[in-house]
Amino acid sequence: MESKDQKKLHIAMFPWLAYGHLVPFLEVSKFLAQKGHQISFISTPKNINRIRSSSFSPLIDFVELPLPAVDGLPESAESTSELPINKVPYLKKAYDLLKPSVTQFIQHSGVNWIVHDFSSYWMPRVATQFGVNSVYFSIVNANSLAFIGPPSELLGNKRRRPEDFTVVPEWVNYPSNGAFKLHEMVSHWDCMDDEVSDFHRVAGSIQDCNFVTMRSCTEFESDAVSLLRKIYGKPVVPLGLLPPGSVPQQQGVADDRGDETWGVLRGWLENKKPNSVVYIAFGTEVTPSQELMHELAHGIEKSGLPFIWVVNNRPLVEGVLGADIIPPGFQTRVEDRGLVWRGWAPQLKILGHISVGGFLTHCGWSSVVEALGYGRALILFSGANSDQGLNARLMQDKRVGLEIPRDERDGSFTSDSVAELIRLVMVEKEGESIRSNAWAMKEIFGNVELNNRCLDEFTRTLETWPTST
Repeated sequence: MESKDQKKLHIAMFPWLAYGHLVPFLEVSKFLAQKGHQISFISTPKNINRIRSSSFSPLIDFVELPLPAVDGLPESAESTSELPINKVPYLKKAYDLLKPSVTQFIQHSGVNWIVHDFSSYWMPRVATQFGVNSVYFSIVNANSLAFIGPPSELLGNKRRRPEDFTVVPEWVNYPSNGAFKLHEMVSHWDCMDDEVSDFHRVAGSIQDCNFVTMRSCTEFESDAVSLLRKIYGKPVVPLGLLPPGSVPQQQGVADDRGDETWGVLRGWLENKKPNSVVYIAFGTEVTPSQELMHELAHGIEKSGLPFIWVVNNRPLVEGVLGADIIPPGFQTRVEDRGLVWRGWAPQLKILGHISVGGFLTHCGWSSVVEALGYGRALILFSGANSDQGLNARLMQDKRVGLEIPRDERDGSFTSDSVAELIRLVMVEKEGESIRSNAWAMKEIFGNVELNNRCLDEFTRTLETWPTST
């Protein structure tokens, strides 16, 4: 039972300008607010409008800061989802220009804590300047942070080329295949700011904060969490996996667009056998090239299995839109067993349906968490952004999924290998252990009580930490 005289804190949240960062920060904000703490959620107007309309919480004060203009950044863009990957460095430059207005807010708002993301590497020093504590909240898992390494490695010159990130680091002291493929690292290089690399940003965020938290738990990756405590030399307090349902939603809040869409999708799924359907989705910000999408489609067709494929309407870097992304005639040929759905779809409801048995995923951490919360086996196809390649290796190491074989240098693959791997994970006898291991993961990834205990411990750490001076 919480003590009545427990000090209530004023906590500021400052996520990076990507939906996959904004949402976890918002979920943690809701939990802290429901514990009675005052929350100031800082972001740009378009991002705040997006998350406030989809998940209204009267307990949170949204602080809108206009995004400064930067040459090269489209005028209306405020998040990574509005940009091709080669324009993301300009968004990082604009984000850094928020420093004066964020500093002014911290100076005059009376905040006790600032919870910040990797991109605002300058935030911990600003906080310290005004006697405010800071915590670096990494939305990736502990395994990915372990691969990235301690600040000393990030600021050193040992890993300067994409090739340097294709081997497991020497400081990783547990069995792991966690390293990038060359094509993944080359792709990530495109979204880094030449002046301040992502590695420099992460180093500053870790080095100067009071403690580190991440979206994970020791029940899933105790070795990696222990290693982080050793190499960081400061407290590491995982706040849990943030499975859906770990943070109670406000009464009466619903996503109106989901009802009609889900009605159509549910009707289609109801006619399929349990665990027979492959769900295919690459998140909101990953769009493989037309060539890769066509090869993937041919592999899905060759597998002979029922599927739902959610194709987002995001433009490609190369300018190819909409219909061309799916091979001509594909939908007609598979209409008896496959459904191609364009635009937004209720992923959680699809994953939770009894007919769905596996998930062909880009390996974004949020999507992996959602899938394993329902025990769905994973067909791993790294989107080559951020931590996705490392997640693919980790899930294969944990034997809850298998990775589609791809060329290390250019990421190419064959439709035959796609079909073979889908069938292996979904129906073949050799894939039984993968399916049973994934099902068992529900006890961790779908365990709201376990994950709320992590959030409670994180909250207690904030409440009991000495005041900064």
